[in-house]
Amino acid sequence: MNAVTEQFAPESYLTPEALEMIEKAKALAPKLAERSFKADTEGRISDETIEEMTREGFFRVLQPKRWGGYEMDPRVFYTIQMELAKGCMSTAWVFGVVGVHPWQLALFPAQAQQDVWGQDSSTRIASTYMPTGKAVPVEGGYQFSGRWSFSSGSKHCDWLFLGGLLPKKDNSGALEHVTFLVPKADYRIEDNWDVLGLRATGSHDIVVENAFVPEHRTQRTNDHSDVGCPGRLENTSWLFRIPFTHVFQRAVSTSCLGALDGAIGEFKRRATAHVGKHGNRTAEDPNSQTAVTEATIALDQLKLVLFRNYARIVNAAKTGVQLDLEERLLQRAQASYVPKLTGFHASELLRATAASGTFRTNPIERVFRDIHQGRSHIANNTDAYVRAHGSQVLGIANQEPFV
Repeated sequence: MNAVTEQFAPESYLTPEALEMIEKAKALAPKLAERSFKADTEGRISDETIEEMTREGFFRVLQPKRWGGYEMDPRVFYTIQMELAKGCMSTAWVFGVVGVHPWQLALFPAQAQQDVWGQDSSTRIASTYMPTGKAVPVEGGYQFSGRWSFSSGSKHCDWLFLGGLLPKKDNSGALEHVTFLVPKADYRIEDNWDVLGLRATGSHDIVVENAFVPEHRTQRTNDHSDVGCPGRLENTSWLFRIPFTHVFQRAVSTSCLGALDGAIGEFKRRATAHVGKHGNRTAEDPNSQTAVTEATIALDQLKLVLFRNYARIVNAAKTGVQLDLEERLLQRAQASYVPKLTGFHASELLRATAASGTFRTNPIERVFRDIHQGRSHIANNTDAYVRAHGSQVLGIANQEPFV
């Protein structure tokens, strides 16, 4: 391979199978765009969409091979998410959240994997990780109760990952975050998701009342050791050695990139055809010219950082090296920065469409709402994670437990 050929060679993670999955996502995006208005209005992704995503294998991208999954590189997963978001950010958001759960279930004891996938390896898991669950130790496990908010895609799933706190096993008395795995029979969904954006995600509340959770259906979320991740005994790929935060932090920000990309495309189509009430073409408006190019620049930069950071994460997992704290905190801040910056540019694009662009029939209006809703997720709290990194580099001890 000569230098010129090598320069344009595909990345090693872009296998023929990975490229095929990405092409499937590209093909589905226009259908999602057609369904997006109805999904937004009804507050629910259609069963048709979920079934199509399942049939195409999207939810298996990070699933262990021993359960019929593909164990693909996370960069493939997030490329798929961005492609889906060009059509509908709510669908891509649910894919991002629900799609990473097969990766985490692979860290649980083998019996937990059997519980979920033993009868049907396509069974889906939703989540809400906020540590509001109350767990009382009993023989063989815990009596578990609580109420959680923001469980995206929960109506399309049969199990849940729910957050709680338990004492660390080192007898220090300190508490740590634990993920509890609960079947559909043990929880109910409180239908209360009526919000500004990401309406079709159906991120309803979850209620559990005194359910028994066996020990094997718990996982110490931030314990990245082999002891804390017993599923690695069977699932030996480097993929399952990536720390939890490195996988999940991008699940709730990357759809913003695809949504902005879709908004840029829609803006180009609209601007070249639209003539305002005063006879001026949108394409000739300096504000439009500035908005579309600045959004394109920002999108390009954010995507480059995403793939560069994941190259570092993947290499660390393959070589058994842990990224240092400063880099982990910076990556956390960079992930949370995505909705803030894409939200700004979605706002500028919407502003440049003028008054007629604010009707709900304009897809950019929905992208504006969706991205700003996405900013409200705790993992996208830019100010908190920027300060966490800034504090650490200025000599203050890290207080961020997930990093």
